[in-house]
Amino acid sequence: MLDETLGQLACRIPGATQVFHQYRMDFCCGGKQTLRDAARKGQVEPEEVERQLQAMLALGKTQHDWTKATNAELIAHILERYHARHREQLPELIRLALKVERVHADKADCPKGLAAHLETMLQELDSHMQKEEQVLFPMLERAPASGPAQGPISVLRMEHDQHGLEVEKLDALTNHITPPAGACNTWRALYAGLTQFKEDLMQHIHLENNILFVDPTHKPVVH
Repeated sequence: MLDETLGQLACRIPGATQVFHQYRMDFCCGGKQTLRDAARKGQVEPEEVERQLQAMLALGKTQHDWTKATNAELIAHILERYHARHREQLPELIRLALKVERVHADKADCPKGLAAHLETMLQELDSHMQKEEQVLFPMLERAPASGPAQGPISVLRMEHDQHGLEVEKLDALTNHITPPAGACNTWRALYAGLTQFKEDLMQHIHLENNILFVDPTHKPVVH
C-alpha cells in the first residue's frame, strides 16, 4: 500500500479521500505520488496513514465504485454533482468573502484578496467546465479516452494542475481555511463553505484525472 499512488488508493478504498484531506495530501493533481512519498512530504509517518487506510478498507464503507461506470454514467455524475455545484458555490463564497474583507479589513488575520482570488477561480473554472461540456465530454461519451480525445485531455490536465495551485493560494490566504478565534458567523460560514468547495473540487479532479481521463478499456462505451 505504501508504494501505491494516492490516485490508485483513492479509487480502490472507499473513504480514503477523507484520510487524505485530514493529512492535506493532494490525491487529485498530485495523485501520482506514492503514499510513502506524500506522507514524508507532509511530515507524517507513512505507517500511520497506512493503518487508517487499512481500517477504512476493513470497514468496507458503502461508496459508488466509479471505476466500473460507463463514461456516460460518470460524466452525468460529474455534471450534476460538481459542475452544477461549483456554479452555485463560488458566487455565494465571493459574496461572503467581500463582506468579511469589508467589515474586518482592520484585523491582521483578515483574508485580504480572497474575494478577488475566488473571482479568478470562478472565471477559470467556468471556462474549464465549458470546454469539458462542449468538447471533451461528448467525445468521451462516444469513445474511450484515447485517440482524438488525448489532445483535449492534455490541455484539461494542465488546467487541473493550475486549479491545484489556486487551491494552494486559497489555503495560504486563509491559514488552511481555519477561522480565527472570535470569528463572526459570516466568517465561519465563509470558511465552512470554502472547506466544502475545496473537498468537492479535489474529488471532481480526482474522478477525471484518475478515472475518466485514463483510457478506460475495461469500461463499456455508450454509443
